[in-house]
Amino acid sequence: LIKKASDALLPSVRDYLPDEIRRERELSTLRYAYEHIHSPESADALERARRRLIYDEFFLFAVRMRLARDEMHHGSTVPFERGDLSPYTSSLGYELTGAQKRAIADIASDLSSDTPMCRIVVGDVGCGKTAVAAASAYITAKNGRQCVLMAPTEILARQHYADLSETLGALGLKVSLLVGSMKAAEKRAALASATATGADRADLVIGTHALIEDGVGFDSLGLVITDEQHRFGAMQRAKLAEKGGDCVNTLVMSATPIPRTLSLVMYGDLDISVIDEMPPGRQTVDTFVVDESYRPRLYAFMRKQIENGNQVYVVCPAVGTDEDADEYRDPDEPTLKAATEYAKELSESVFPDIKVGFVHGKMKGADKDSVMRDFASGEIKILVSTTVIEVGVNVPNATLMVVENAERFGLSQLHQLRGRVGRGRDKSYCVLVSKSANAEGTPAYERLMTMKKEHNGFMIAEKDLALRGPGDFLPQNGSVRQSGSVSFCLARLEDEDGMLWLKRAFADASELLDAPDALTRPENAELLRRVAHTEHDRSTIS
Repeated sequence: LIKKASDALLPSVRDYLPDEIRRERELSTLRYAYEHIHSPESADALERARRRLIYDEFFLFAVRMRLARDEMHHGSTVPFERGDLSPYTSSLGYELTGAQKRAIADIASDLSSDTPMCRIVVGDVGCGKTAVAAASAYITAKNGRQCVLMAPTEILARQHYADLSETLGALGLKVSLLVGSMKAAEKRAALASATATGADRADLVIGTHALIEDGVGFDSLGLVITDEQHRFGAMQRAKLAEKGGDCVNTLVMSATPIPRTLSLVMYGDLDISVIDEMPPGRQTVDTFVVDESYRPRLYAFMRKQIENGNQVYVVCPAVGTDEDADEYRDPDEPTLKAATEYAKELSESVFPDIKVGFVHGKMKGADKDSVMRDFASGEIKILVSTTVIEVGVNVPNATLMVVENAERFGLSQLHQLRGRVGRGRDKSYCVLVSKSANAEGTPAYERLMTMKKEHNGFMIAEKDLALRGPGDFLPQNGSVRQSGSVSFCLARLEDEDGMLWLKRAFADASELLDAPDALTRPENAELLRRVAHTEHDRSTIS
């Protein structure tokens, strides 16, 4: 059947790849590739066909990303003046790093343009992205426009509000908060400040998904900032941006370091600023990998940290024990630590004299906030949690992170969890408890040893990509965005050869589309038709 279909269709195949690109990359014709991927005359013919089709997948994707990026930059907006940033920078009490200054310069340059900004700031845990976002909000306010910052959780939104209302409030900016758990009167006040004029108007509105609800409006929205961008889809970002009318500036931030090549796939439609320096004094967190035999010593170490006036995180992979599922569990597998039960065990049997709290994603927002406030104030000494505290949570007094069943987590997730400590002046530690602590030769053991030896988030991300493929970075449904998916047939992002062809394809697509008349050249007509056809196929299948 395939042979009959090929014989019928091959004569009508039109090659859309420009001849100069095909010759430079030593690629076969498209007709040759289709024919020999199904009926190769030799191993070499099969490889030539495969190489051409892999390149095509990357090249078409690169062209689509570039066209989407050009579309996002299409239109005009009122340019901002950078003005004098010294009132903001001098209020910080510390010197910004060179990487932070470069990111702020990138943003200021974008905002001074008459085309909308579409930029992402990517940096390691604790590199100071919030200070960059605050500088962006300051520039926006000084130009008479409003800024909105959307965070994925109430914990993080409230934390941003506490920090930025103090920093920017001292400079005369009005900061307001809008989250789902607020009382009706508080919500009405927040909504009123967002749409008010004059002195009553909020310069910066910080919130959660509540910001994109119907009925939420703004007086003069000029900049939309999305924190922890991987928690949001493109449609959510777009819905928030639409509240500012046409051509609002967009800034997204990510605390998950991404391999530079993979960032082409994830953020190819955005300009990228990388913060690859850490602020002075940011300490290295000593990391240990242990098994269950170390449990008594671990508990003694936890008590010592608390007696020294510090606090402890304990992260579990599960919320509660599922008895039905446990009935069918492999007896050789360790029982997963569940946050609710483990917190009770620690409180009643191990540390009866110490205040233990727990928090997880299934709790109501108000309950989570209450626990986090008690932990931040020091009332709770040991916080047992799921990965709800993975990003953003900042308690400088916490000096120990314990991760139970650490083999269940990916490298990037472990790195994010470790980043919750080491934020204060006291020496901090991370202990990974795992059955794989001594299982040399296993992927889990290799991940744990990487965490023990490596502290650079970008290096860890590269290792994670090599060990686990792109699944740790791309959403589980295979889609980078909620509109437009990434599902390659032959191409493999985790292969070194695949990464090489991805870079080549993006470089070729950029060179092709940089020509001023690229979209009207007759020789590019078939390529653009193919790109449009592929997008139609994707939307129809979706």
